[in-house]
Amino acid sequence: MSLFGLGEQFNTLQDLYVHLLKDLYSAEHQLTKALPKMAEASKSPDLRLAFETHLRETENQIVRLETIADKLGTSLSGYTCNGMKGIISEGSGWIGEDATDAVKDAGLIMEAQHAEHYEMAGYGSARTYAELLGHTDAVSLLQQSLDEEIAADSKLNTLASRINVAAQTQPLKV
Repeated sequence: MSLFGLGEQFNTLQDLYVHLLKDLYSAEHQLTKALPKMAEASKSPDLRLAFETHLRETENQIVRLETIADKLGTSLSGYTCNGMKGIISEGSGWIGEDATDAVKDAGLIMEAQHAEHYEMAGYGSARTYAELLGHTDAVSLLQQSLDEEIAADSKLNTLASRINVAAQTQPLKV
């Protein structure tokens, strides 16, 4: 019986590593659909640009994961990352929320940071597993994606410092 009902066998670190790569692959694909919607819903041009820029990075991260899978001789398709599915579901709620512009943007940043932190945890673990397993090519690819996620989170922090203040000073909607 599978520990999480995933229908996979986890006998080695390699098994866990491949599962995590599938999780990241699914998460990134889900984000390629969510980021354009978040960009469109953003009222701040800087936030919109941050989402659009991260979409291009996300597409590159998918290519890196495919490169790693090819080298391992495995497919990453056919798995759904429920963690990202939940994060995106919550984040999508902000798109239709009746809120002032700055409050809506602050909510979008909050949800985007949930996704970034999920990805940072995943890429950090995957990089460590690759290192332990001797997959040196994968280590650098995973580190590159991790660095992009950290930079995206940092950019969101910078934007939040301005947008959250604006959200705080906007009058309440009645």
